[in-house]
Amino acid sequence: MIKFLPLLLALGYGLAMWYFSVWRTRRMLETNSSDLDQPELRHVTRRLARALDLDDIPVKIFEIEPVNGLADLDGRIYLTRGFLERHKVGRVTTEELASVIAHELGHVALGHTRRRMIDFTGANALFVAIVAVVLRAIPVLGPFIAMAVANIVTGALSARISRKDEYEADAWASALMIKAGFGTAPQKSLFRKLEALGGGRLGNVPAWMLGHPYPDDRIRAIEANEARWLSSSGLPPPRV
Repeated sequence: MIKFLPLLLALGYGLAMWYFSVWRTRRMLETNSSDLDQPELRHVTRRLARALDLDDIPVKIFEIEPVNGLADLDGRIYLTRGFLERHKVGRVTTEELASVIAHELGHVALGHTRRRMIDFTGANALFVAIVAVVLRAIPVLGPFIAMAVANIVTGALSARISRKDEYEADAWASALMIKAGFGTAPQKSLFRKLEALGGGRLGNVPAWMLGHPYPDDRIRAIEANEARWLSSSGLPPPRV
C-alpha cells in the first residue's frame, strides 16, 4: 500500500485541482455573463431545441472578447461577446452561431465535460510519476529535465484526447444541424473563417500539441460523415 501512496496522492491532487478549476470557471461564468436576448439568435436556439424535443436551450453571453463557445456541466451554453460582436458586423452568420451552439451541446450530450475530470486527474498522476522517475535517474539536472519532459508528455496526451472530443462533438453537431434544417454548410463555413476571426495562426503549431484539430481536418471529417450517412441511407453521396 505504501509504495502506491505517491500515485494515490497524485490522483487526489489531480482530482482536487480539477474541482477547483471547475469551481473557478463556473464562478467566472456566472459573474461575467448575461442572458442571450437577440430575437434572431433565440429563433435558432428554439429550432435546435425542437429538433431535440426540448422546450428551450439556455444560452448565455460570456462577456469576454475572444471568439469562443463553452459548455457548463449543467448544460448551459455560452457564446462569448466577441462572437456576438462579429455577428453584429456580419462576419459571422446566425446559422454559424447555431453550429457553435450545436457543437457545445454535443460536448454536453457526449459527457465530454465530465470525462475531462478523469483525463485531468490521470494527466496529473502521470506528471508526478514522470517527475519521480527522472529525478531518481538524474539527480542533479533532474528537476529541470523532469518538468520539461512531464509537461511535453502530459500536454501532448491531453491535446490528443481533446482533439478526439472535438471530432465527436462536430459529428454530433452535424447530425443536429441537419435535423434542425440548417445542414452542415454553416459548420464548414465557420471553420474556414475561424483563424481569421480569432486572429491566430494554427498552422504554426504542431498538430500533436493542438487541443483542437486544424479547421481543414474538421471540414474533411464532417464531409466524410455526410458521405457515410448518405451512403447508408441509400442516397447518392454529395457532389464535391
